[in-house]
Amino acid sequence: MTQSDLNLIAALDVLLEEQSVTAAAERLHLSVPATSRTLTRIRQAFGDPILVRAGRGLVPTPYALAIKDEVHQVVASSRGLFQAGRVLDPARLERRFTIRANDALITQFAPPLLARLKSQAPGVTLRFTAEGDEDVPPLRDGQVDLDLGSIHDMGPEVRTLALYEDHMVGLAAPDHPLATGTVTLERLAAYPHVVVSRRGRDRGPLDDVLERAGLSRQVSVIVPTYAAAAFLILSASLTGILARFAAHRLVAATNMRSYAIPAELPPLPISAAWHARYDADPEHRWLRAQLQDLARELTDTEPGRGRDHEG
Repeated sequence: MTQSDLNLIAALDVLLEEQSVTAAAERLHLSVPATSRTLTRIRQAFGDPILVRAGRGLVPTPYALAIKDEVHQVVASSRGLFQAGRVLDPARLERRFTIRANDALITQFAPPLLARLKSQAPGVTLRFTAEGDEDVPPLRDGQVDLDLGSIHDMGPEVRTLALYEDHMVGLAAPDHPLATGTVTLERLAAYPHVVVSRRGRDRGPLDDVLERAGLSRQVSVIVPTYAAAAFLILSASLTGILARFAAHRLVAATNMRSYAIPAELPPLPISAAWHARYDADPEHRWLRAQLQDLARELTDTEPGRGRDHEG
């Protein structure tokens, strides 16, 4: 394979991801006409249109969809070969990392991570993608660089790094009854709740605790994101339970109050996961080190109480 072939495959990888000549040109640091000519060369090399017009945009052909993952793997593997043994200079790093996480972890890690990138690695772009099935193929194929969250066992080809352990707390608007006073299980069950579940589930560990105490709560609404839950807590006289560090950020940014749950709920171990083929990738190792440092800073600083209260 020649250097020209590798350049075409790298360009094809970006074009298939962006499905836009203009967006691909920006990532490839080329002009739009030059990127358009590159697409023509790719079409000639593969004997397929690759991207075809659909309305105002471009969509991949069936053949392009069939080779997309393999193309991404080739690009990722070739990058690793070229980087082997080289000392990483973050200031010269140009790469897009895709991180799969829920919105609470995104808002928790993205601001301090972006601040580090701005000063240390301005050529790095972060792409966050929502949680899904959390399965192995996107990690194996390089579509996702890192998973962040409560990681289940994904098998021997996936590596994990424990970052910290979180806990659940309650959240309420400042005029909500649970914003003041001692919160008991009886009081907690007396008010309608918002539940966060991307799968639409209305039951969790808190319901098991309430059931053992002969109680149950009214779940008024189920939402897929913590941002939606926070909005409803502030505007719809609801309460809900969120991870402690995410709740602390919301309390700091709004006039909400957090309160301790009067029961022992299972902890939330937060980890990072990646495919084994990235173990020795110096750029990937650098990103993992940044996340580990940020997690350490997070846990070394106990969330302040401020407008919080605990029963």
